[in-house]
Amino acid sequence: MSSPSTFDCFGLVIHGLNADEAFKRADLTLVHGGQVFIVTTNPEILLEAKRDPAYWEILRKADLRLVDSFGLKIAGLLSGAILNRLTGVDFAERLLQESLTRGWKVGLVGGAPGVADKASWKIREAYSDLSIMSEVGGYVENDGSDDEAGAEARMRLTQYAPDILLVAFGHPKQEAWIARHLAEFPSVKIAMGVGGTLDYWSENVKRAPAFIRSMGLEWLWRLFQEPTRWKRIFNAVVVFPVKFLISKMGGGRTMNNER
Repeated sequence: MSSPSTFDCFGLVIHGLNADEAFKRADLTLVHGGQVFIVTTNPEILLEAKRDPAYWEILRKADLRLVDSFGLKIAGLLSGAILNRLTGVDFAERLLQESLTRGWKVGLVGGAPGVADKASWKIREAYSDLSIMSEVGGYVENDGSDDEAGAEARMRLTQYAPDILLVAFGHPKQEAWIARHLAEFPSVKIAMGVGGTLDYWSENVKRAPAFIRSMGLEWLWRLFQEPTRWKRIFNAVVVFPVKFLISKMGGGRTMNNER
């Protein structure tokens, strides 16, 4: 009997799918006319969801919660699940490839000023026939609401009518923004929070070499690059495993999400 490809973490189902499986799952929803909301789940996101019930509910409503960290893969193993790790940047790359094949338009929103624009130019260099538009998106609150600049960016994006919408406000803002505004974009087939992906695409931040990623040591690479991230890395590497083990022993939120 094969091991499951999902597991429960703080009451949320985490989907340990590879890129093909994840896209096929999304494609099935699209066939039936739905919109797909994808979360690239990592320990920081789950710790925030455990702390904030409103954010937890947003994540619960997502169609897919992918395994975007080695720590989650280990947590799955402790739960008896064999998971594929699929990082946000890798699946976002897959979405670009699918968009090129299918003639879909891509929208980027978020990131520091200039990052989304630079990322879009780098993408055009790699995919010259891909239609892509970028917006900074204004200031976003934790509940997903934004300012006047954000409203104007949303208006321009709706006029552009992207099929794929990649949102880079960082958690919990990006997931809350998608949950609040996705219905305003009837053209969008797949929306996904992508965190620091635009930093990688713009080449403002260098991604860890493949052999470091294969060992699950991106956190160490990022710590050397950005020492100010030490608190976030401590939460992911130390706090999350402790809280997850406590939840496994009966101290966590009960599972009520069957997707």
